[in-house]
Amino acid sequence: MEYTHKPVLLDACIQALNIRPDGIYVDGTLGRAGHSREIAGRLTTGRLICIDRDQAAIDAAQDRLAPWLARVTLIHSNFSELKEVLSRCGVSGADGMLFDLGVSSPQLDDASRGFSYMQDAPLDMRMDTSAPLSAADIVNTWSQEELRRILFEYGEERYAPAIARAIVRARETAPVKTTLELVEIIKSAMPPAALREKQHPAKRSFQAIRIAVNGELDALPPMLRAAVDGLNPGGRLAVITFHSLEDRIVKRTLAELARGCVCPPEFPVCVCGKKPQVRLVTRKPVTAGGAELEENPRARSAKLRVAEKFGFDL
Repeated sequence: MEYTHKPVLLDACIQALNIRPDGIYVDGTLGRAGHSREIAGRLTTGRLICIDRDQAAIDAAQDRLAPWLARVTLIHSNFSELKEVLSRCGVSGADGMLFDLGVSSPQLDDASRGFSYMQDAPLDMRMDTSAPLSAADIVNTWSQEELRRILFEYGEERYAPAIARAIVRARETAPVKTTLELVEIIKSAMPPAALREKQHPAKRSFQAIRIAVNGELDALPPMLRAAVDGLNPGGRLAVITFHSLEDRIVKRTLAELARGCVCPPEFPVCVCGKKPQVRLVTRKPVTAGGAELEENPRARSAKLRVAEKFGFDL
């Protein structure tokens, strides 16, 4: 089968990474390998390290990256373990790193993984199927207050209290086992006007539970700091986010790394000694243009932020 997948903001990512044929690069979220194919195809004596927490993505990449496997290293791991992965690969510094956050298309397309609110499947939502915590565990064992918190904070769901109550009430009768069971519970807690909105009524709640299952937001700041630490001077970090919570964390963390000094403004001189580690290549996020949106509607919410590690002492 011909490989036709085109990842979001591909051209912008490749341009942002400033790829050198002999450089060392990291794709920290391999997914369908769309970005990795473009990076690997530009390397001659360079190396590409591909990381994904989903073993299915690693397995599929054997075919998708077949022409370039001589210069590609596939690692089944979480990007939260980036420092350890680089050490294991014998890499002291990379020239560019890319992280495309969120759920990959294969995970959404495979109903059995339990990410979709459109198809019935066991409640799972684990990006790494060997991880201990599943969506079913959260839905059936977490307290009403914890459910309300994640629905509100991670899903920005305004009906979080009512949905949390409905879940707890439903599981008192029997455990909630499938995605469509959960969808019906969510819908039962929402007013008729909310059910008529363009967005699917379960979208925000499913996002919240998925984020909680996979610890997506907690892992971001330490990963970004580890990525900057792992870059060579002049190396680029490119991060694609898909919702406001992710983007806010990425924006704030990169801004802190670019600022350096954390002394209060009223201090006449810096006493903390912290220096800026990066410069922001993109002050505002790069988003998809009209042509890409027409070809790939998933790109609508994508935002790319890029930073470059300083190559000199300040």
